[in-house]
Amino acid sequence: MSSVRLLVGTRKGAFVMTADGKRKNWDITGPHFAGWEMYHVKGSPVDPNRLFASQSNSWFGQLIQRSNDGGKTWEAAGNKFVYDGVPGTHQWYDGTPHPWEFKRVWHLEPSLTDPDVVYAGVEDAALFRSSDGATSWEEMSGLRKHGSGAGWAPGAGGMCLHTILIDPINPKRMYIAISSAGAFRTDDGGESWTPINQGLRSAHIPDPTAEVGHCVHHIAMHPARPDVLYMQKHWDVMRSTNGGSLWQEISGNLPTDFGFVIDVHAHEPETVYVVPIKSDSEHFPLDGKLQVFRSKTGGDDWEPLTKGLPQKDCYVNVLRDAMSVDRLDSCGVYFGTTGGQVYASPDGGENWEAIVRDLPAVLSVEAQTLP
Repeated sequence: MSSVRLLVGTRKGAFVMTADGKRKNWDITGPHFAGWEMYHVKGSPVDPNRLFASQSNSWFGQLIQRSNDGGKTWEAAGNKFVYDGVPGTHQWYDGTPHPWEFKRVWHLEPSLTDPDVVYAGVEDAALFRSSDGATSWEEMSGLRKHGSGAGWAPGAGGMCLHTILIDPINPKRMYIAISSAGAFRTDDGGESWTPINQGLRSAHIPDPTAEVGHCVHHIAMHPARPDVLYMQKHWDVMRSTNGGSLWQEISGNLPTDFGFVIDVHAHEPETVYVVPIKSDSEHFPLDGKLQVFRSKTGGDDWEPLTKGLPQKDCYVNVLRDAMSVDRLDSCGVYFGTTGGQVYASPDGGENWEAIVRDLPAVLSVEAQTLP
């Protein structure tokens, strides 16, 4: 029977949770790197025991950790992030130019074919690639050479490259998202990038339909349909059916279309999950009711999933990398909250149960389906 491993990054360490295919009883280890912000932990799809973790601390800076045994032991892999000298500044909220800085790694995306290759999205927004298991890193500078950086600005969490999606059919095609710049696509392995924000509208920027400058919170896709993308942005849930070339709003009957997380069912490419929160100033569920909303029609209509979730006095948030799905026959859905809860549904969202309730604020959740 297959089993599931959850990799959970929090404000004060990382946790590894494992269960068999029934997903009823969970073994929890950690905190690994206690006291450190673990922005993202993710495993290689080629070698599930090869894990990468982004460790950050305001005093000691940024470090990449690597495990070769599924999180039992870890080693510092490397922090040699080499920019290729691309000059440039980005625009700050007050309109003044600021030089690019390296602050932290927000997202790690292992290659679909090589356990030694991994990509990193960093703050300030740049994309890096390692081909030696995260020991050394080279910037994929085509992104910043696009020349639109003057239209990029930091969101409330910083100017972060937080989403990296690799097309499983065409490995030269990748998608990334930046807050607050928007979404970009490469079709040549990262040599050049195209903004893919047509159809987005953002009322809080000078030109609401500008080529760049949109605060995209997260993008998701199903590997069987890599041209179909789903987006949660700063207001609005969106869908593209042509690789991001054009987006349409699918917020529909959601009670609010503000949120951070979005994901897709493992076996149903048109089944999508979001967690709406009240507003951009009040980052908690509407009326204190924690609800996951599911659409089985690619966003044409939505239904609330609440069984097992608190329906009063709940004021947590679910951050952009804090939801994931497993690939068992009955798809499991998982998410973590800023209140330290990690919830699991073994049946696609019909029923929920807390695996744990008292962790530090959860920053990321990644599910691995193990043989």
